[in-house]
Amino acid sequence: MEQAHLLYSNLTGIPSAYFACAGFNQAPKPVKINGVREMNRGFFEALEKLEKDQWAPLFLEHIRLMFDFEPHELKSNHKGYKTGFARLLRGWFFDSNRPEGAVLKGWAESRFGLRCSFHRVPLRGYTSPDYQVYLFEKMHPRFHSAAIFAQLDLVYEFAQAWLGKWGNPSGFNTLYRGFNPALDGSQLIENLGQGEAIYRNNCLVSYTPDKERASEFGDLVVEVIVPHQKLVCFPQLLPGLLPAYEKEFLLLGGDYLSSQVTFF
Repeated sequence: MEQAHLLYSNLTGIPSAYFACAGFNQAPKPVKINGVREMNRGFFEALEKLEKDQWAPLFLEHIRLMFDFEPHELKSNHKGYKTGFARLLRGWFFDSNRPEGAVLKGWAESRFGLRCSFHRVPLRGYTSPDYQVYLFEKMHPRFHSAAIFAQLDLVYEFAQAWLGKWGNPSGFNTLYRGFNPALDGSQLIENLGQGEAIYRNNCLVSYTPDKERASEFGDLVVEVIVPHQKLVCFPQLLPGLLPAYEKEFLLLGGDYLSSQVTFF
């Protein structure tokens, strides 16, 4: 494997190059992080018996018991010894280049084989000073005291179960992103003409279903069709726990067929 944007290994059993390519988004295959459903079989079986509004409370209680949190710790900006997944996600929604964002990007690298290409600045190589800063932040022990990657594994698998039960029946969502390619590390891979192009996203990236909101974040606004398998978190998943005012969807990266949005 010579692609600089990929890693050699992942925990899904799907080749990283295939998962990251634009073709996967058009014809996706089921994705599971190895062992998560098997280790939490009772939880996922219980979900199938519940109504939609009961899913999030059961998920939070399962996380609390699995990782020995106090009842208040997952729902607050708890800064004690343990770090819950919600603190990382809130940090991401505030600024994806914070240390919390580095941990989330490291999780995406580890589980899906998508190498982080941007954290505050473009990450050019493993030996660069900027990459060393990213490495320090993503592995800092203050964020890894409660098996944080295992918590995030459960978030992803919970999201996939939710989407399979309550998501768009087509298996896809139309989302938008505003960005400045020269500033955030997005790479133009191929210009297809007539406003269409393939852009390579960072290993983890935010989109929104609101094109007007997307236009506030960059000069270029693109529309993408995203398969459920690439969604990690979204406002409907954990209502009331995470900020929802920007309607932010957290996506796994890779190459996306993108259509430029024009407003006039």
